[in-house]
Amino acid sequence: MQGRRPSRQIIVTGILAGAIVTVFAWLLRDIVAQAVLVWIGTVFVVNVALITAMLTIFYDQPEHAKALQAHQVFGIANETVSHLRKGLTVESAMQVARIVLREGDAIAVAITDRSQVLGFAGAGEDHHAAGHEIMTVGTKRAIQYNAPQILGSKSDIGCPQHDCPLRAAIVVPLELKGVAAGTLKFYYSNADKLTESRIAVAEGLGRLLSTQLEVSEVEKQRELAFRAELKALQAQINPHFLFNTLNTITMFCRTDPGEARRLLVQFSNFFRKSLEHSDEMITLKQELDYVNNYLVLERARFGNNLHIVEDVPLAAENVRIPAFLLQPLVENSIKHGLPESGKLSIRIRAQTENGLVRVAVEDDGRGMSAEEMGRLFRPGFGKGLGIGLHNVNERLKGTFGPEHGLKVSSTPDIGTSISFEIPYERTA
Repeated sequence: MQGRRPSRQIIVTGILAGAIVTVFAWLLRDIVAQAVLVWIGTVFVVNVALITAMLTIFYDQPEHAKALQAHQVFGIANETVSHLRKGLTVESAMQVARIVLREGDAIAVAITDRSQVLGFAGAGEDHHAAGHEIMTVGTKRAIQYNAPQILGSKSDIGCPQHDCPLRAAIVVPLELKGVAAGTLKFYYSNADKLTESRIAVAEGLGRLLSTQLEVSEVEKQRELAFRAELKALQAQINPHFLFNTLNTITMFCRTDPGEARRLLVQFSNFFRKSLEHSDEMITLKQELDYVNNYLVLERARFGNNLHIVEDVPLAAENVRIPAFLLQPLVENSIKHGLPESGKLSIRIRAQTENGLVRVAVEDDGRGMSAEEMGRLFRPGFGKGLGIGLHNVNERLKGTFGPEHGLKVSSTPDIGTSISFEIPYERTA
């Protein structure tokens, strides 16, 4: 029994849904939220269009043939996804070409970008090598018109090698943002191999690999958005902190010039380090050095009212974490914990256990109300020097997974604890 041919309404509905998600993303002010929603919208649209196209390609074929083709295409796509997440590179193209050759019946498989061969596997490897410019006119047409090309003769392929075994080919474009970013090529020993079934598989696989490239590009843009937000936040020096520190140093210039010089050195080191390692994983020891530079300046301002204890074993010092995670947590303790008259003790501690590293910043200060706790992770709340807890929370989840965000507990007049746990093996 034949099913109903896929309706254009499926495509229209999917595109409208994706567009709504994407437009909503740009109405938000938070860069990270924008990136995530745009990613959802893009993937939704691409996959709806892809699945509908696949159903259309296989529609008119026998049920058994359609099942075999779908199984083959999705099996290959499943194996190639980890490679194409890196984008269209020589390394990823070679890996994908080998997988497609192994799982299909072509005698050779090639992947190109818009100008050169990136990967080639199979018969003819001795003279069809990665790095060569595209020779085949059909490949150039596939890129120019963003449409599949069927090449039925050796002359169509255009290889100058007289004994080249490649006598026929199917060339399908690999799309990125609606434009052919390259091609996927299946080579055969004669034109009899150019059956409708093989053409359908080639086109279906080309669309699936194009989807993987789209997702790779969106993930890359999402990562760039995270980095851009962090760099932008680092460039924002809170004027209150700046003025308070400079006023403290000015005071010491009159009463203790030696201390003033020491604070100026710390002040310089603090802001120099704030411009370094912006998108790197650094050791916990490096992060503690940065925090200590910050605390020297705050102790000069608050004097003996601020007491800091570090409880970090040597085993944890070389654990690698994203840069600038701890300073916002310590600053939050000072901002929300230091009483108007009284002292504040802050304890920074770390421990490794069961494959996890737990880092905590705890204080015995004023604590936070339920209302403050509810606003703690909102964008912009408690920004301080520019990197708020919202940013720290999102970076932790983006790096290690959604279950590894900040955990906060606070009791008024008792104190606050902010901690995070990350997998030890992923920090190496």
